Amino acid sequence: MDYNQLAVNLLDAKALVASVGAIGILAIIFAETGLLVGFFFPGDSLLILAGVAASSAASSVLGEGAQMSIALLLIGAPLCAIAGAQLGHYFGGRIGPRMFDKPNSKIFRPEYVVKAEEYFEKFGPAKAVVLARFIPIVRTFLNPVAGTLEMPAKTFFVWNVVGGVLWTESMLLIGYFTGAQLAPVIDKYLLPAMALIILVSVSPILFEVLRERKKKKAGAVESGEPVSSGRHRKG
Repeated sequence: MDYNQLAVNLLDAKALVASVGAIGILAIIFAETGLLVGFFFPGDSLLILAGVAASSAASSVLGEGAQMSIALLLIGAPLCAIAGAQLGHYFGGRIGPRMFDKPNSKIFRPEYVVKAEEYFEKFGPAKAVVLARFIPIVRTFLNPVAGTLEMPAKTFFVWNVVGGVLWTESMLLIGYFTGAQLAPVIDKYLLPAMALIILVSVSPILFEVLRERKKKKAGAVESGEPVSSGRHRKG
């Protein structure tokens, strides 16, 4: 095994899909959502390309022998995503305060807890857990932060399941149903394709932000309060 090549491929979704297979992809999904060191994995693009690997375009996009089972992916991916997030929540509940209370840490920063608290206050725990699935890095750190903030395990589990299923199934099915269309251009336009994938990934949170802003403006108009477009700072 060429370990140098493997190290480079960790950040390359196409190389990962072509080299590790379905079981490897499921392990990466678990690591990204459950092991805090897995935040750098390209989860969204990985799932979409895994869907392509399960489509009729697998060989033309990823090479011979890259064909995967869509049934295995559709069942295994959400299970691994859910299990990983539960592990993250467990870690947060058990060692979260100690883990994030290290001012010199480059990974487990205290400001993650502060930002997550603002995130929970803005959207509520349920929406926060679901929407975080579609945001790279946030989907890794929100789980232990939820445990640190003592979000009840049962509540977290319910919305973890909802978010895990929506995220994995939507990404996989995008790749599966558009694989044939992506095949002729995926090498030439790989970077724009990844940009589009990121846009698709963050679209739920953008939609929610715009919806909340529209709701606040409508409420301000009805109450006769002036509508401000600037940022608000807590006093």
